[in-house]
Amino acid sequence: MVSNDNINSVSDWNTHINNFTTYLKLERSLSANTVDAYIRDIDKLASYASEHPGLEASTVKTSDLKQFLIWINELGMLAPTQARVLSGIKAFFRFLMISGIRNDDPANLIESPRLSRKLPDILSIQDIQQLIDAIDLSQPEGMRNKSMLEMLYGCGLRVSELIELRISNLFLDIEFIKIHGKGDKERLVPIGSEAIKYLTIYLNESRVKYPVKHGFEDYVFLNRRGRSLSRVMVFLIIKGLAEKTGLQKQISPHTFRHSFATHLVEGGADLRAVQEMLGHESITTTEIYTHLDRSYLQETIKQYHPRS
Repeated sequence: MVSNDNINSVSDWNTHINNFTTYLKLERSLSANTVDAYIRDIDKLASYASEHPGLEASTVKTSDLKQFLIWINELGMLAPTQARVLSGIKAFFRFLMISGIRNDDPANLIESPRLSRKLPDILSIQDIQQLIDAIDLSQPEGMRNKSMLEMLYGCGLRVSELIELRISNLFLDIEFIKIHGKGDKERLVPIGSEAIKYLTIYLNESRVKYPVKHGFEDYVFLNRRGRSLSRVMVFLIIKGLAEKTGLQKQISPHTFRHSFATHLVEGGADLRAVQEMLGHESITTTEIYTHLDRSYLQETIKQYHPRS
């Protein structure tokens, strides 16, 4: 039998989570995906609290949060995920302080788990060309897929930015596109001649044949039913091409973004410019691409170091 204390505790959490959701949407103007991510993290804490009578959002202590982190660690949650969950929890308790629900922040002194920086997989220029060449242009979606890969690699887009791209945000005459990135932040990204070439062919010769559904007229990339593509569909297209070419790498749409940045940095591009194009808030995130060209570093030390 569920006790009244448990029912009241769940109600307490739900009320504050709903208010937090409204705050993120209206006052922070965060995107729907970002808000959903925050709420999923707080829901984990609320779920933990439901198993511990009396643990309410307005009274939870630092020691309780530490026990919660031990709990999610024992569930097998990896350090990067734990860090993200803690970040969401910190934002939640800051909101409770702003709202006057609490006069202290129990998450303030809790440190995130140490993260090892994993270098992302990248594709060589030859790998990318092979994947693009494997697209069957005789198929109705062929030119669309070719244009998408050229955009992913040529502009360094996130998959969410690709599927949300609008025709009204294409400024091909001045070789720029406007992107709505994380947190609904806008940025202008240059687009190269190859991407412009195939995007123009797709828009003028292929997309016009799609039965565009109402509400999707401004989306650049459409599926056969005339609606915007899903993330999963883009992933499956790329996975299919990797299998077709026999590429022995685990790749995703994000691999093209990593490759875009790496090839720019290797070619001598200014890190600040790459940061701007990728839409990274911190230069530290972009700096990872300075560590990727391991083979080049090996050859350099072999060639120039007296002990090599």
